[in-house]
Amino acid sequence: MKILYFAWLRERVGCGEEDVALPEGVATVGQLVTWLRGRSPGHEAAFSQGRLVRCAVNQDFATPDAPVTDHDEIAFFPPVTGG
Repeated sequence: MKILYFAWLRERVGCGEEDVALPEGVATVGQLVTWLRGRSPGHEAAFSQGRLVRCAVNQDFATPDAPVTDHDEIAFFPPVTGG
């Protein structure tokens, strides 16, 4: 799966994207976030304020219970405002 990080999440993780194999036992966005938090101190910092992180699966907004597969594109980004 391709994981994309935007704005301050990219800065904390240290990269804009990663290609990872779907870990065993991970089937939802929430489980993926839990797994990602254990990858590095940067990942932990990026997801430490979970309420400030939004997610999209294949460019559709997703909630923590949304399913994920090994062929998905997952994007994490902060809330945005327009004006």
